[in-house]
Amino acid sequence: MFLLFRTWRCYRGTWFALLCLLGLAACEPTLVEPAYYGTLTVTILDGSTSQPLANVAVSTTPATGSYVTDARGQVTISQAPAGTLSVAARRAGYDATTGSATISDGQTQSIVLLLNKTTSTAAPGAPTRPTPATGATDQATSLRLIWRPAAGTQAGDSLKYDVLLFESNNLNQRTLATNTRDTTVIVADLRYNTTYYWQVTARNPAGATARGPVWSFQTVAFPDNRYLFARTVNGNTDIYSSGATGTTPVRLTSAVTVETAPQLSPTRDIIAYSSNASGQFQLYTMNRDGSNQRQITTLSVEGYSNAGVGYRWSPDGAQLIYSHYDQLYRINRDGSGLVLLAKAPANRHFRECDWTAQNGGRLVVQTIGSDPFDSELYLYKTDGTSPVQLVGNLPGRLDSPSFSVDGTTVVYTRDVAGFNSTSGRQLDAHIFTQKLDGSAAFDVSAAATSNIAKATGTNDLTPRYTPTGFQLIFVNRSNDDISAPDVYTCNLDGSNRTKLIENAFWPDYK
Repeated sequence: MFLLFRTWRCYRGTWFALLCLLGLAACEPTLVEPAYYGTLTVTILDGSTSQPLANVAVSTTPATGSYVTDARGQVTISQAPAGTLSVAARRAGYDATTGSATISDGQTQSIVLLLNKTTSTAAPGAPTRPTPATGATDQATSLRLIWRPAAGTQAGDSLKYDVLLFESNNLNQRTLATNTRDTTVIVADLRYNTTYYWQVTARNPAGATARGPVWSFQTVAFPDNRYLFARTVNGNTDIYSSGATGTTPVRLTSAVTVETAPQLSPTRDIIAYSSNASGQFQLYTMNRDGSNQRQITTLSVEGYSNAGVGYRWSPDGAQLIYSHYDQLYRINRDGSGLVLLAKAPANRHFRECDWTAQNGGRLVVQTIGSDPFDSELYLYKTDGTSPVQLVGNLPGRLDSPSFSVDGTTVVYTRDVAGFNSTSGRQLDAHIFTQKLDGSAAFDVSAAATSNIAKATGTNDLTPRYTPTGFQLIFVNRSNDDISAPDVYTCNLDGSNRTKLIENAFWPDYK
């Protein structure tokens, strides 16, 4: 019994010791690793332009939050855990990208990521919704063509466009734009009353293309321009038509050579003019819109002081007369039926001329010597016979005879300053009218008064009667022959002197 008691006491002491050891173990403190943080600045740039990209979504691994770049393309992560931090960037229209940065405690690190635009291998949608609408009519000859990208196209698709224009009855195409990002293009110098077709091709950065439908529109009808004139622009002389006061001007010729002295036929269907395209001034005709230009003479319209200006329509528009050195010819409007009408006096050439059917028919022709101021006016029968001097050789130049509507009067110009210059310069050219018998000579330019009078130091040139017969159309120009000429009209008594068209000469009005 004593042995058992001692044994229990022994075990009890052992258990007590074990419990004490366990208690001591339970009271020992746990070790915790401290957290370290730094700051990370992330900058996102466009991979093509190196420009900052705003509105880019930025995330990290380990996660620190969600961020969006500002206008500078930046976000700042102020509680970035120390160690390696993975950064991801995403934006619509760009390929996602990732990068990493090593963060140190209390330090600021920076990382720059480049985003490249997404390159789609799928073809873009075809352009749509054209302006003007396909089939539109009465469109201006200069206009803006507009189209829209296909539905679902996003700004990030970076589409470029090619635009082609086709004219009806013409196989040649006209490229209006290539690789343009715009969805609009301006087209100019279109023909009147013409149907045009146009097509837009869209192209994405991968080179995949989509052609839009072929759209069409028709331009307005050609304006009934009653005025013709020549104009020199950048050293090139061409023929234009216009309305009164120069409205709706249309350039009818565009060659690098000289086209001048236009005259609308009395039947108002075709225009005659002269051109040195062949090396000499020849007569040509064309439609009123400038089409169907064709040469009708082989003997030139040339001579003393005659650079293509010495010709005139017959009253019925079937023929023309013209000056070829010392010879006066008649020719049919199609270039056939060339007939010699008259020869000028010895050592003289024919120059400007006119033809009336009134009072039995007459021709009035200017003859000129080698000096520009050596000039006379003659009347002929329409067959080129029976010459009668109308105005003799006077001091100064004498030019531009033309019949009145009723054929009873001739208008012409004369330099009243009497200046005889071998260069042809005039100081004070006036417009005169005169009866066919030589009587009733009247100085139109001198008759104008007050603020509408002919300006000092200018010349009135190339007068013609207007279709009403009660006005004259003519050119006024500074006598230095440098300033641009302008077209005027006035009443037969010189009143109502009005400027119509600036920078224009050789006017014709029918």
